[in-house]
Amino acid sequence: MHLSYLATYPIKSCYRVEADAAEVEPWGLAGDRRWLVVDGGAKLMTQRNWPSMGRIRPRYSEEGLVLEANGMPSLAVPYPSGTTTDVKHFHEWIAATSAGDAAHHWISQVVGQPVRLFHLDDPTRRQVEQEFGEPDDRVSFADGYPLLLTNEASLHAVNDWLSEDGDEPIAMTRFRPNVVVSGAPAWAEDDWLGRRIVIGDVTFRAPKPCDRCVLTTIDPETGEKGRQPLRVLGMHRRFPAGLLFGVNLIPDGRGKIAIGDEVSIL
Repeated sequence: MHLSYLATYPIKSCYRVEADAAEVEPWGLAGDRRWLVVDGGAKLMTQRNWPSMGRIRPRYSEEGLVLEANGMPSLAVPYPSGTTTDVKHFHEWIAATSAGDAAHHWISQVVGQPVRLFHLDDPTRRQVEQEFGEPDDRVSFADGYPLLLTNEASLHAVNDWLSEDGDEPIAMTRFRPNVVVSGAPAWAEDDWLGRRIVIGDVTFRAPKPCDRCVLTTIDPETGEKGRQPLRVLGMHRRFPAGLLFGVNLIPDGRGKIAIGDEVSIL
């Protein structure tokens, strides 16, 4: 098996940044989900309810981020500093730093309502109680675990089911993975749970499968929402833990991974 795809999501629930290599930190891939869009009540916003967030295409710069969207001028957003404010990430309040009025205004225009952008400079500030984690595990603004791994062959199986159902195939980007493996049989990842996965020189734990939500029904390229793949997952991949596709990962340490790296299961 080998690593065939890498992506990060600088702003939670916005467009991805694909790469050939990435640095692995204890809380995930460097830069992944370190920024958060919140509403007037400081509560996180996601594409689940605001598909227009997918129009926001951030890219990394030495100073922070550059924001882009069709019909909008690009905006450089430097890493902010100063006083932190608590923002609500699902059920947690996390101290983060405001990106400033220019970023707030720019994103508000894209989303269509007043919003604010915050940056988490120190992920160790977030105390996460993970059912399958360890006491010192840390996460940035990801839902609950640092990385998501998916399997190319499992996507092919899903697309076969979609074809049988008369629907169009979907791309792996619907599932918003950080890392994708090639060369494993479909659903081999089900047997990796509770074990360790080595990508290049970095070891990860695979604590639990990923229960898929309505976000997978939104085409990340067009913003259009449909019924798939949740419908077909409900027919073929329904388990007590939910509609499953992919597995969560927790790094055991730091390092660098790159497309083409060997992937092995301990």
